[in-house]
Amino acid sequence: MTPEQLAADHTVYSCVMGSRAFGLATEDSDTDVRGVYLAPTPLYWRFEKPPTHVEGRWALPRSDEGEGLGNVERFSWELERFCELALRANPNVLECLYSPLVEYADGTGRELLALREAFLSRQAHQTFVRYALGQRRKLDADVRQYGAPRWKHAMHLLRLLMSCRDLLRTGVLTIGVGAERERLLAVRRGEVSWPEVEARMARLAVESDEAVARSPLPPEPDRARVADYLFRVRRESALGAAAPSGAWSTLGA
Repeated sequence: MTPEQLAADHTVYSCVMGSRAFGLATEDSDTDVRGVYLAPTPLYWRFEKPPTHVEGRWALPRSDEGEGLGNVERFSWELERFCELALRANPNVLECLYSPLVEYADGTGRELLALREAFLSRQAHQTFVRYALGQRRKLDADVRQYGAPRWKHAMHLLRLLMSCRDLLRTGVLTIGVGAERERLLAVRRGEVSWPEVEARMARLAVESDEAVARSPLPPEPDRARVADYLFRVRRESALGAAAPSGAWSTLGA
């Protein structure tokens, strides 16, 4: 069994991310597909363990909702690795749980989505900001070398900082940009000066710092609840339980 076959045959959740999920898609936007697969428990009884993630091209098995996206480029995490990263408040992973564009979710995937609030905590402040700082350094390097940043990356960094601030303020992770779409697309088109973009970034960072102290989020994620979920699905896999049925999708809904 190839890694791609493993991911294709055992996917529990798949969604569209990137500009299409954020409400920032344009005519030339790619379709970024992210997913989660559950490697069968017996595979862990070998010296060679299943991969923690798979990147490649494959199609998901047909579900009651149709063919899905078909044979496209995908990036998927094994369920345990996905949960580990989500518990650390990894932005790229957490946001997958809040995509409005679900390609596929079986029973295990739906349970994962129902569990998504257990991953949220004030730790998101550190991880989101740390990720943002890394992206900001890349933009600064572009400005020094080329005289301007990569405007698409600048737009997405602003979006991430807004998402972080709003998460800390409300306790809810919202990835769609809503009414901010046109302002952000203006940044992507290079219609906003770099100093103004820098000022927006600095303001959003300060607002996030101010929000964390009084955030409704708990200090830490609910690790015990996530651990119980993982133990149960691993146990069901080991016992050869029937695959959960009733897969659903929001694509085309």
